[in-house]
Amino acid sequence: MQAAILPFASGWRWIQEGARLFRRQPLAMFFWSLATGLIITLTYLVPLLGQMVLIVAMPSLTFITLNACRHISQGGQMMPGMWLQPLREGDARRRLFRLGLAYLGCCLLGGFAATLPFMGQLMAAVGDAGALDEAALLQAIRGPFIVFGLLYVLISALFWHAPALVGWHKIKLAQALFFSMVACWRNKWPFLLYGASWAGIFVAVQFLGDLLAGSGLGPGVAQAILTPVNIAVAAVLYCSFYPTYLSVFGGQAEVS
Repeated sequence: MQAAILPFASGWRWIQEGARLFRRQPLAMFFWSLATGLIITLTYLVPLLGQMVLIVAMPSLTFITLNACRHISQGGQMMPGMWLQPLREGDARRRLFRLGLAYLGCCLLGGFAATLPFMGQLMAAVGDAGALDEAALLQAIRGPFIVFGLLYVLISALFWHAPALVGWHKIKLAQALFFSMVACWRNKWPFLLYGASWAGIFVAVQFLGDLLAGSGLGPGVAQAILTPVNIAVAAVLYCSFYPTYLSVFGGQAEVS
């Protein structure tokens, strides 16, 4: 697989193209954003195990999103029964499941590598008798969070294009991870702009929430206004995944 090298401005263009995809079928993508939000919420009802299941399922959810966006971009209409169609092929399910297990393994290894150097500080915050020093614990976990955040950038690069490469192109797992990493590295500056732009968008949404809270509206009214905004922004985010794939690997045939 040959990954194209794109200009810096492509990072913002991916978001614009994602917004255009969303505007083509806003109800369909709003539904998918709401459904994925519900799935994520439900996984948090079962601590640890639920999050592990979510991580394993993430490549499959991404592949569903990519297929929906491709269908919409080709002028098709997303119907309720079409969302799970990409996973009906047993071979695709197995490949994506193995990819999910690899994703979980990398996240666990990243968490272990980020935590190990700070174990002394964490144990000191907990205390020998189990007495928890909350201030010390907050200080101690800052380091692991920063290190894991840096490691997760590498993990994200490994898995960003992998669902499409595994699902559409039927590339072997190790090769898909390698091609994804190379593609992200070759387009590191567009991806930097892409990430920074989304960070700015999420900060703006948070600022909107603060404005609503400070405007005298009741908490329920402010939440009622902000919830659909958050769902729509997440839907545009999901829609932007497809342009990142198409612009990098779009010159090569997709395999359904």
